[in-house]
Amino acid sequence: MGGKKLYLLHETSAGFALFKKEEGEEIGAEDLEIQKSWQDIGRFKKVVSYVSFAPFRDSEAALENINALSEGQITQFLASFLQDTLPSKKDKYELGVIESTMGSAIKSNLGIQCVANEHIYEMQRMCRLHVEKLVPRLKEGDLERAYLGLAHSYSRCKVKFNVNRADNMIIQAIAITEKLDKDINTFNMRLKEWYGWHFPELAKLVVDAEMFTKLVHLFRHKENITDDILPKIVEIVNDDDLAAQVLQMSKVSMGGAMSEVDMVHLEAFALRLKNLMELRSISAEYLKNKVAAVSPNLGSLMGDTIAAKLIAHAGSLINLAKYPASTVQILGAEKALFRALKQRGNTPKYGIIYNTSFIGRAKGKNKGRISRYLANKASIACRIDMFGETPTRVFGEKLKDQVDDRLTYYEERKHQPMTNVKAMEDALKSFKSELKKSGAGEKEKVKRSRDEGTDPKPDKKKKKEKKEKKSKKSKKDK
Repeated sequence: MGGKKLYLLHETSAGFALFKKEEGEEIGAEDLEIQKSWQDIGRFKKVVSYVSFAPFRDSEAALENINALSEGQITQFLASFLQDTLPSKKDKYELGVIESTMGSAIKSNLGIQCVANEHIYEMQRMCRLHVEKLVPRLKEGDLERAYLGLAHSYSRCKVKFNVNRADNMIIQAIAITEKLDKDINTFNMRLKEWYGWHFPELAKLVVDAEMFTKLVHLFRHKENITDDILPKIVEIVNDDDLAAQVLQMSKVSMGGAMSEVDMVHLEAFALRLKNLMELRSISAEYLKNKVAAVSPNLGSLMGDTIAAKLIAHAGSLINLAKYPASTVQILGAEKALFRALKQRGNTPKYGIIYNTSFIGRAKGKNKGRISRYLANKASIACRIDMFGETPTRVFGEKLKDQVDDRLTYYEERKHQPMTNVKAMEDALKSFKSELKKSGAGEKEKVKRSRDEGTDPKPDKKKKKEKKEKKSKKSKKDK
């Protein structure tokens, strides 16, 4: 250590402890025999000695300090403890810490030289093993209870303030939406088959599942289809000719009669299916709003549903942002990929992104090209969403235009496609103008509040009047 004294800062769940390495004792962290000898408290006390201990005031203070340490920062509590305990001549000693990020924060804020290496790690490990015997104020079992309480508080805090918590809502929303889609398709097939015994022609005339369900709920028996309810049929199907055909076919239908008991059960089933469809619409709107808030650029590029499926398959937005474009391209086609690798066949060109409109519009020979290009842009979009400070759709819209332009180039070969530099320059200009508009809007709000007299800052004249009144009162009292 260059002849300098060495102090060890050891953090526990109960507080901060400071130890001093005794002079003349070699650390020898690489020597296994010395490491084993340190497990004896009597031998280790000859290596380090207790200096001071600063206990946390309560569980909130412990949580505040542990959060700061996890983010590479130091609190005022730790800074005061080190300044009061360590010698004033900072060039005469070094402070051993468990993490280099914490050492950098201490050095930048307090000017204390810190070290973090294998020797320090081994000594810190032994301090953790013997801390209850080294610190006089700690009793057996104190640290275990403090560890348990702090672990629960820290976990609750991380779950509560998790920056990716909205990702979880997207994952659940897309799972619910896909499950509802499957159930609605299954139930609709069952309803058409069930009601087909009574009015089989209706399923051929009205193909849409939602319209069919609403009509079944409206009609019940086909004998109830008369000219009186024709406006209601038109309102559901949005087609006068189709409504007239339904009315005409109900009079010549080949279906058999259905008892009232059977119709009651069928109507209840149709009502439940109708409610499921309404829930599906609500879930889709909720998913759209969540994607717009969490991942606006990816949503504008890929569509809300595809963006949500990519996030759900990756586990979170940050996981998706860490993936390379090649992984994003085949995300969802893992079985086909490993089967191709095992059989030494052709690997898949796309996974979830196959359902986007870009690949659907591309011709066969260009599907692989545009899928690679689209995955590249999707990777950029999700990284902007994850690590960008201000949410915006500008970059996603510009990337979408770029993919459209590249697809046109592949199909026609008549123009030079837009370059990445040009696209990003245009997006940055639009983003800056958007920021200026938002800033101007905030200034306008402040101006209006001042004009309306709701500005929290009092005028200078009012301050002067108050001071004059106070001075007059003080003179009268005298």
